Amino acid sequence: MAGQGRCCDLGALREQGGAPYCGKSLGTYIGCFSDDGHERTLKGAVFYDLRKMTVSHCQDACAERSYVYAGLEAGVECYCGNRLPAMSARLEECNHECKGEKGSVCGGVDRLSVYRVDELQPGSRKRRTATYRGCFRLPENITHSFPSSLIHANVTVETCSGFCSQKEFPLAIIRGLECYCAYPTPQFNLHDAMDSSLCGRDPEAQRLAEYCEVYQTPVQDTRCTDRRFLPNKSKVFVALSSFPGAGNTWARHLIEHATGFYTGSYYFDGILYNKGFKGEKDHWRSRRTICVKTHESGRREIEMFDSAILLIRNPYRSLVAEFNRKCAGHLGYAADRNWKSKEWPEFVNSYASWWSSHVLDWLKYGKRLLVVHYEELRRSLVPTLREMVAFLNVSVSEERLLCVENNKEGSFRRRGRHSHDPEPFTPEMKDLINGYIRTVDQALRDHNWTGLPREYVPR
Repeated sequence: MAGQGRCCDLGALREQGGAPYCGKSLGTYIGCFSDDGHERTLKGAVFYDLRKMTVSHCQDACAERSYVYAGLEAGVECYCGNRLPAMSARLEECNHECKGEKGSVCGGVDRLSVYRVDELQPGSRKRRTATYRGCFRLPENITHSFPSSLIHANVTVETCSGFCSQKEFPLAIIRGLECYCAYPTPQFNLHDAMDSSLCGRDPEAQRLAEYCEVYQTPVQDTRCTDRRFLPNKSKVFVALSSFPGAGNTWARHLIEHATGFYTGSYYFDGILYNKGFKGEKDHWRSRRTICVKTHESGRREIEMFDSAILLIRNPYRSLVAEFNRKCAGHLGYAADRNWKSKEWPEFVNSYASWWSSHVLDWLKYGKRLLVVHYEELRRSLVPTLREMVAFLNVSVSEERLLCVENNKEGSFRRRGRHSHDPEPFTPEMKDLINGYIRTVDQALRDHNWTGLPREYVPR
């Protein structure tokens, strides 16, 4: 039964089969649907909230990304998509109360309460728009590379992006009067952009010249969003080890989307769980995750693992990132007063040595290592990620790796203006840090690894 969300209580819902929502939603309730988690229909944007999930919170998140449907599951999970799940369920099977809204229902165990998102809530963030990716040469086989198309006399970025978003394609491609929708593929991987002027001609000339403008639509590339726990306990216990602020969370995002398996953590961070890192709640020694995040060092902690990916980042960048996180959370920036207080120099004096000892300990006690430099992962994502996935003994298609590249930023990139002086390091701090950089660079070479990236090794 579909209808506008209206006030109810959970008991009345079970007895009367009413629409399971009594908040301020502007969307239309569609029904209760089965969701076994293996091949989700609503698999666009995904997030969790252990304490504050509401129907309107989920609807807003889906509307912002131009999705038509919002589905809530198990009281804390939100999924988005443009196609309804195939299997409906009895209304009473959606019986979990929303964690952030008493009396409202947010699905059940393997059950989705699905709403059609009609419009954004007042005061919520605006809908995302298409992002220009560049001018590219058309692939040889357009029909094979671009699965959906639209011919329109007045095709615009908005109409093409809207058409492709509705069909859940991450790329909208304009060639003259023609609009195509696609995924990045080995034949059309967006690695070799052309001069934008080649796409700046009139539509007919552009069509004949075999160039096209490519835009990123607001919807996610869903070819790599499905994730699960390992079907059997892993025989090899793998760490994803780094100093804090070195990009461990971002690396987890890449690994999860590339392999299709959750990563675990030595710690528990509810904010990370809310952003989709479902393995965060799993015990770190469960062996149900593909690898386990850790910032620990020392022989005993290291020898618990059979192997490790050791992620290393420029200490100057790592120290700034970790100081921002400690002062203002995962996405915030430390205030000017933090940088100008004695807190910052004390932090550098304490943490700079940890950056060095962390690498040295893992080189000394790690049983089987893959050293990955954050800067190289940023600069050459697909080849580096391919190497990481092979180390984890997982076979991954090139299409899935390109999907990860298309969704590479995840939810934890700081955006906006830096709130501190761009050079917060004093000459004394630089002398200290540069000494540790030289020590780590030499240790890597002594263990037959490539030294640190040249851009931050002192000369």
